[in-house]
Amino acid sequence: MTLAKVATSIFLALSVLTSCKAPLGLFSQGEAQCVASAVSPGKTVKVEFGLCENGEPMWAMSYKNKPVILPSKLGFELVERNFKDDFELIEAKTSQHDETWEPVWGETKNIRNNYTGLEVILNKMTVRLRVYDYGVGLRYEFPEGEITIKEELTEFKLTGNHIAWWIPGDYDSEEYVTQKTHLSEIKERMPEAKQTYWADKTFSPTGVQTPIQLKTDDGLYINIHEAACTDFSTMSLELEEYTFKTHLTPDAHGLKGQLAAPCHTPWRTIKISDDAREMLSKPLILNLNEPCAIKDVSWIHPIKYIGVWWEMITGAKTWDFSTSLEMTKPHGATTENVVQYIDFAAENNIDEVLVEGWNKGWEHWEDNSLEQVYSFTEPYPDFDIKWLNNYAHNKGVKLMMHNETASAIEDYERQLPEALRLMRKYGYDAVKTGYCGDIRPRGEHHYGQYMNRHYLNVVQQAAENHIMVNAHEASRPTGLSRTWPNLLAQESARGGEYEAFAAKGGNPPEHTVILPFTRLQGGPMDYTPGILELDLAWAGNPGHVHTTIPGQLALYLVLPSPLQMAADLPEHYMKHPQAFQFIKDVALDWDDSRYLEAEPGEYVTVARKAKGSDNWFVGGKTAEERATFVPMNFLDKHRSYTCTIYKDSPQSPYEIQTIEVTSLTRIFVKEARGGGFAMTIIPKQ
Repeated sequence: MTLAKVATSIFLALSVLTSCKAPLGLFSQGEAQCVASAVSPGKTVKVEFGLCENGEPMWAMSYKNKPVILPSKLGFELVERNFKDDFELIEAKTSQHDETWEPVWGETKNIRNNYTGLEVILNKMTVRLRVYDYGVGLRYEFPEGEITIKEELTEFKLTGNHIAWWIPGDYDSEEYVTQKTHLSEIKERMPEAKQTYWADKTFSPTGVQTPIQLKTDDGLYINIHEAACTDFSTMSLELEEYTFKTHLTPDAHGLKGQLAAPCHTPWRTIKISDDAREMLSKPLILNLNEPCAIKDVSWIHPIKYIGVWWEMITGAKTWDFSTSLEMTKPHGATTENVVQYIDFAAENNIDEVLVEGWNKGWEHWEDNSLEQVYSFTEPYPDFDIKWLNNYAHNKGVKLMMHNETASAIEDYERQLPEALRLMRKYGYDAVKTGYCGDIRPRGEHHYGQYMNRHYLNVVQQAAENHIMVNAHEASRPTGLSRTWPNLLAQESARGGEYEAFAAKGGNPPEHTVILPFTRLQGGPMDYTPGILELDLAWAGNPGHVHTTIPGQLALYLVLPSPLQMAADLPEHYMKHPQAFQFIKDVALDWDDSRYLEAEPGEYVTVARKAKGSDNWFVGGKTAEERATFVPMNFLDKHRSYTCTIYKDSPQSPYEIQTIEVTSLTRIFVKEARGGGFAMTIIPKQ
């Protein structure tokens, strides 16, 4: 550097240092010197940025003057050059941002995006931070050059042995049962955690996936995740003592990503609160994503659907046409069978019918030696695609396309334009994609940069054709639905299908009251609730779903999504018409949401106001048996309402009660183990 540049750098550093002399002083006794800091608009969250003597960058964070992240390393190991140390401060500046934006769909009509920005310009890159009253987003920006990543060095040094809700690190699956342990117990518990999924592809004895939910001894809730992951590898975390170290998913050659500057990384996110309800209500991940990229969103809408699916996943029927010819199991996706679903949907005001197993290829989908598995335009002989779509449209119903790829990615991308043309030809407006099995033929991973590019490519091409997307086995969501709202939902976790495997363990009672704190932090899930026939003997299946009927109804509120399935069979809904009435009534899009009570892995109770309506719906879900008072203080103080309550009962599968309520009412409800309750609240005329 020239003498003038050195002098300028020193002046700028000194000018910014004055903002680091707050009472907290996280860097005061460390190896790094604080050179920049920023405080959130409400003064609850503070971040500090520091440089060590060797130029190694570090950061730290506090909440209400309590340390949350102690000084932690930043940077990268790159192939081309040193991005670990030897950094120099060029300039640091803060800014204020406050806007309100309206999502196409979601939990609230409007979202406030209010933060303090901190831009730390270094000689080789920029570190950008956004500081909210409920968390922080941090990302790296590269101004120039080719970048090949060996590993990201971002750390999160925690203050103690916190309680953690976690699943094992894995490059290809998130379908694990969540574990609850202290950080120090993760390594010991890992072998047991791996056994909750049928595969074992975890990357280390202490690696975990994000989002990870934490709770400190003094009652702080912390969530670590990422936002806006597009052209980048998905982040996981390696634990060393009480420090999480970033671990990026590798490609087939062991590298973690290749970029061409100017470019930037996803946001690394920390959400923080002393109130568990705020962990569910604050939209940090969405706010860190870019605004909607689709100019005309009039074709994007919520979808309530049923489908030819549950009878296959439970084992009663098959996806494979050839199996039915061998008389081992009947084929599910037949014209005759689909007609029954269409008729039921039309009679009950359900938008769409998903049909799985309609297309050629299911007879050899598990053969990993094949580079071409499915045809996405050729139906089996017993599925009349033209006639069925005409029949459905004449009844005011649409069919939902299903594209299982078996992870033959290059083949799917080759066929995708033709598959989208087929959807447009027959009036489909939504597709469920699937990525079962190992990625082929390149040996890539589900959560690597290659696949994250692919998932976004599918969403973008679908948007051009006015098709909404429901992605299964895809990388965990990071809020991209703000930018691409045609991405209605994903699976990307252990969903309702595992209830069909109840005989092998299924989903434990606490599962659905952990998901809002973990998987759902990044976006909606296609969990497939609504199972009302809990004993699976009808399918020759020895399992019994680990929940109650009111607990299933509550999932439509506790696991919010603009895409919700009524996952059971039509005949089972006809057997339980009163409970099914709630599934018919419940909204999918909301003007307002109020989390009334919440604790990770224990219970969640939420009230939601339907979009463009004065109707409210309430859902409560629990892990263990409990009793609670549900306040109605979210209601209009000047009105009275009719409240229909669906609740657990020791004498019968469920109980229904109808009462008059006002904003002063408190309703006493008992919840069974793994159960819950649901309410429909309608204003009185």
